[in-house]
Amino acid sequence: MTENIGVLGKKSPQRTGVERMVNAPLPTVYGKFQAFGYLDHDRGEEQVALVHGDPGAENVLTRLHSECLTGDAFGSQHCECGDQLSSALRAVVVAGGGVVVYLRGHEGRGIGLLGKLRAMALQAEGLDTVEANLALGLPVDARDYGVAAEILRDLGVRSVRLLSNNPRKREALVRHDIRVTEQVPLLIPPCESNITYLRTKRERLDHHLPHLDTVAHWS
Repeated sequence: MTENIGVLGKKSPQRTGVERMVNAPLPTVYGKFQAFGYLDHDRGEEQVALVHGDPGAENVLTRLHSECLTGDAFGSQHCECGDQLSSALRAVVVAGGGVVVYLRGHEGRGIGLLGKLRAMALQAEGLDTVEANLALGLPVDARDYGVAAEILRDLGVRSVRLLSNNPRKREALVRHDIRVTEQVPLLIPPCESNITYLRTKRERLDHHLPHLDTVAHWS
């Protein structure tokens, strides 16, 4: 990968894979980060990794966060995405170092914003998140983590402590030769608006969400 600090540049038709394009300081309400900007030449998407401190190469506290406009920007309570992003950023600061890879193109588990909104409309009529995607003729989960693995390798990361409740993220990183030495839970207290969504993630998508047992009184 070729670094081109401070310049986005033009896409070269000969290039494939992920190229680091820029590295800039990013102070946030959580702490100071370095924002590493990447261009995925295969998909034409721009990606970003936020790095706090000097995370090193091994056992790096890492979050792979799938883009979620409704949760991350609008504070939607339909999901827990916004709270997970905030918690992950706080966690890497408290740890003194870590990486949050923000994966664009992952909206709605890879079906896009409009697809996600259509699925949400069906969920309001009684379908769960898996049933809604299938009713629309869309995959249940279309995300790919190869880009995330390339970004981590570019940052010098060889093994991670993965902030995730999703075993499929762990499996995906291992397939792409990033070792996962620990899966660190990222449990957000549920609310009445997202309890059905979270239970579906646990029961149908194998997410590890033991804290849902404490809210059995919600229908």
